[in-house]
This record gives sequence, C-alpha cells and structure tokens, in this order.
Amino acid sequence: MPRVRIVLPETFTFETEIPIRISDLNYGGHLGNDAVLSIAHEARIRFLNALGHSEKDVGGCGIIMADAAVVYRSEAFHGQTVRVQMASAQEGRSSCDLYYRLTDVDDGREIANVKTGIMFFDYERRKPTRIPEAFAEAISEVN
Repeated sequence: MPRVRIVLPETFTFETEIPIRISDLNYGGHLGNDAVLSIAHEARIRFLNALGHSEKDVGGCGIIMADAAVVYRSEAFHGQTVRVQMASAQEGRSSCDLYYRLTDVDDGREIANVKTGIMFFDYERRKPTRIPEAFAEAISEVN
C-alpha cells in the first residue's frame, strides 16, 4: 500500500504557536500521534475564532471532521513550541479541506503535515449543509 502524501499549499493564511505539554508525549518520550491531531484541533479552533466563528457556529451551522491524514516528519519533545501554519481550500458545496504544517519554532524543523476534511453540518436536521456564504467568502479572501 502506498504511503499517505499530503500536498501542502504554497501559502498559509493563519499561524499560531502551541507548546508541547507533558501529556502530549507517548511511551517513546516524544510527541504522540494522537497529540498531533489534538494540536491540529487547537489550531483549528484558533483559526475559526480569528474568522469570528466556532466549531458549533460557522455562519449558523456546525462542523464535523470527515477525514484526517497525518504525515510525520520528525520527533518533537516536551518544552518545545510548535508553530502551526494553516490554509484552507473549498472542496465541495458542503466541505472544505484544512491544511496544517507543524514546525519547531526554534529551528524551523518540520514535525508533521496534516490535512483534515471538514463537513458543514446542521445538527438540528442531522444532515450535511452547504458551506455558509460568509465562511466561503472569508476563506477565499485569505487564499
């Protein structure tokens, strides 16, 4: 089976820094695979907040993660700070992809690349819904 590949965009429109906590380490003493998605989740919350949204309210609807892919590039350890750069791309009428590049703040070393597929969801009707126009406009302005 071929390895997962994530083609990152050339430019990123959002950036945040997240410290690695002791609880982010696995038995090998380095950043655990589950913690990489947790860091991406925190970055996603910050990205949405910067656009004036939350996971529960993006222009009147919520979001759910439809898929996720992670490519690990190097180890990271407790006490390091991760720079998470993000970009988005609209993929359909009810979904978009979010791309994340995680690097070490001190030396710029790439730690991981992540892609999450986000679906816009009407929790009252329990069905996918169209990307809110305000969100589609906001991500097209920064991309």
